[in-house]
Amino acid sequence: MSATMRRLRAYAGHWALLLILTLVAGLLAAGLPRLANEFTDRGLQGDVTRLPHTVRDVSYRAAPELKTQPSTALAQLPTVESRLPAPLRALVEDRWASGQVGPLGLSATGPGMFAQACTPQPQIRTQTGTEQAVRLAEGRLPRSGQMVETVLSRDAATTAQLRVGDTLTVAGATGTVLVRVVGVFDPVDAAAPFWDDQRLESVTCPRPDEGMTFRLTLLTDAAGLKLATRTAPAAYAWRFRINAQRLRASDIPELTAALVAARRTPPLPGTLLETGLDGTLTTFDQKLRGARATLAIVQSGLLSTLAGLVVLAALLLVDRRRQEFALLRARGSTATRVGLRTLAETLLVAPAGVLGGWAIALLLPGRPDAGENVLLLALLFFATLTGPVLAARARSAPGRARLRPSARRITAEVFLVVVAVLGVVLVRRRGLSGTVDPYLVLVPVLLAAGAALVAVRLLPWPLRQIGRLAARARGALPFLSLARAGRGAAVTIGPLAVLVVAIATGVFTGAVSETVSGARDQATDQEIAADAEVTGFGFAPSTTGLLTAVPGVTAAAPMLIGSGVPLTAASGRRTQAQLLIVDGAAADEVMSRSGVGVRLPSALSATASGGPVPVVVSPDVAAEVGAGGVIVVQGQRYDFRVAAVQSAMPGLGVSVRRFVAVPWRALPVPASQPLVPTRYLVAAGSFDKAALLRAADTGQREYYLGLLQRTINADATAVSDAQLPRRATATTWQEYRRSLEDSGANAVLSFTFTAGAAGAAALALLAVGLTVLADAPGRGRTLSRLRTMGLSLRQGRRLLIYELVPLIGVALVAGGLVGVFLPRLIGPALGLDAFTAGLPAGTRVGPWLPAAALLLVAAALATAVVVENLINRRMRLGDVLRLGEEN
Repeated sequence: MSATMRRLRAYAGHWALLLILTLVAGLLAAGLPRLANEFTDRGLQGDVTRLPHTVRDVSYRAAPELKTQPSTALAQLPTVESRLPAPLRALVEDRWASGQVGPLGLSATGPGMFAQACTPQPQIRTQTGTEQAVRLAEGRLPRSGQMVETVLSRDAATTAQLRVGDTLTVAGATGTVLVRVVGVFDPVDAAAPFWDDQRLESVTCPRPDEGMTFRLTLLTDAAGLKLATRTAPAAYAWRFRINAQRLRASDIPELTAALVAARRTPPLPGTLLETGLDGTLTTFDQKLRGARATLAIVQSGLLSTLAGLVVLAALLLVDRRRQEFALLRARGSTATRVGLRTLAETLLVAPAGVLGGWAIALLLPGRPDAGENVLLLALLFFATLTGPVLAARARSAPGRARLRPSARRITAEVFLVVVAVLGVVLVRRRGLSGTVDPYLVLVPVLLAAGAALVAVRLLPWPLRQIGRLAARARGALPFLSLARAGRGAAVTIGPLAVLVVAIATGVFTGAVSETVSGARDQATDQEIAADAEVTGFGFAPSTTGLLTAVPGVTAAAPMLIGSGVPLTAASGRRTQAQLLIVDGAAADEVMSRSGVGVRLPSALSATASGGPVPVVVSPDVAAEVGAGGVIVVQGQRYDFRVAAVQSAMPGLGVSVRRFVAVPWRALPVPASQPLVPTRYLVAAGSFDKAALLRAADTGQREYYLGLLQRTINADATAVSDAQLPRRATATTWQEYRRSLEDSGANAVLSFTFTAGAAGAAALALLAVGLTVLADAPGRGRTLSRLRTMGLSLRQGRRLLIYELVPLIGVALVAGGLVGVFLPRLIGPALGLDAFTAGLPAGTRVGPWLPAAALLLVAAALATAVVVENLINRRMRLGDVLRLGEEN
């Protein structure tokens, strides 16, 4: 052991390098998946937390026809929960049983707003946990006997103008019942999920001219609900709140299966499961598969680069100790004995590095990955055995490169290329968004290694030609550096392959990031098609002027959107499609000023000509209507002809696949029934969104007032905001673009992009440093000789730069090409369309690539100069000629 420790101290720098590399490898193998899992779980929890209660909660509802007593139904809550399949039952954090009569089919008369023409819509409800959820402000809790006793919230009492002691007469399809208000309460926690399905809600009055009213909840006890069933049957529900913080992405398959089982086998006869959680989990899992596939490729590229660096470090150590190993062989030691001698040293370094990286990874947030132990074990064996195997195979002197590669080496290289190509074919057929296959995940690494092999075969010839030109020049530095690079080009497959893999991983990561970002921009252009989109129930013709009068707004174009418009082909075949009526010229001006990347077909700028109206249809509609037919718009029939076929239409959204777009100016509508816009595209710089909505609602009130005067109340003079069937909404381009990134699985993808780019750049620089370190003795002897001939320090640095430029340049070109083309080759297999609102991701490379390449070259050369200076100071160039000199 003492001899082993002396050898460790003698080569402390080399063993420290191996320790650092193995530590980083262990940290990367265990830490990267843990962080990704943390982002995944947080994203899933955030997505579920933002869901409305109708989607997030798991509820069983019984039909109103179910004959049971309210007290019996409420008491069945523990039974229903106990029959929830695992792991669903363990995720429940709160539960409620409720019975309710109304609001559909109920009417009430009495004091306050219940004396008006448009009365509030009441619902009589009892729910477990009411006593703990309320704080009485007046009166008492219900104790129903001969009359239904209820309590209501202070907000509901104020809105409905009810007080303690007021009595309502509630009528339904099967009778009437008296309801007395015995208390007014304040919620203990108004935001608690207890109140989700009984909050005060605005609803439309039966007559449009009467405006809006409210739907309010009258809370009673089980006896009161039994009395209320005289008016209508009670509907019962057992609702379970899912704790989002307990969700883990790894539980999605099991949880989805549990929800399917819960839907198929209800706990009570006559009950149905109501939840949208299974759909949310399925959508999240679909996105997560693509993110995990991308992460697996990035991780494999980084770990492969680290493995190559470990091999380079081991080769460097063997090269420095070649004479020691030769002496041992000369004294009778076998290759196995030399390998075991080195293994004794490696066992004290490599396992410590891998386990140290794993220990640091334990401090990171996140759960371990399923294959973490296997990967760490593989790294440990690889890092531990690489050095001893290379030491056992070491020769007494460095081998010279063969002028021609051996048949065995050519066969191995051809086999590697064939395996890489076969992997691409399998990836495109099977995909990577399902179960991660180690071979398929390593396909990008194999392609990069194959590119390095091709490059190393092609590099010597151009270097020799350039070297001949440099020999004729006046300066000696280019000739000397190119001569050294040319002589070493045949044996630099190791550093070149490591650099190519690292660069390919970084460029692939950036290309995928740019692809997803570009597809999201395109989807936003398709969905919004302007700086902002204003939507409402209907707008008056003056709304265009009202919107452009808002400071910052420069243009606005009206659109009419309708669903299910009837179409009849010339053959008599009938179909339906989504309708878009738009002034193409005005909309194109808005799009141009907004700077979006989409435009409308020229056919939508047509004007009335007396013939059939030119329209643009989707391919599905075109296949059904042929060359033309008849369309019905606002009850009027118009002949149309298909002027163009287009798969997507700006303003209709990415998901719309069946549509017919009609030019606004070409539609000969009657003057008594003008087209009513339901949407506006708005071009604006900096603007006040509230002011834009006020202007839009002014246009809505003007339209609605005219509608009331024509159909219901000719004496109407004004319309309030409360009377509007729908208030205007506005969505900006930036808001919709951000919403595409506001998903849990997207956090994993963003983390993957960051880790891949940063890790690839760092490892590429480390590979350059190791390359300089490996050839330090030979370069030191050359510099020592040249110093005696007048070489300056600056010229020595230039010599190094000239020598490294071919290696770095070739690695940059080969790795960059592999990284750019990888998304084209395997991009469809990653399932990235789930992150782009359904729009095909395609492949995009941004203008950042040349700038990043130049920055990487500059950083690599700077790293090489720094490492060279450190080596020169340590080796003392004056001693290099005597240290290890060979004759």
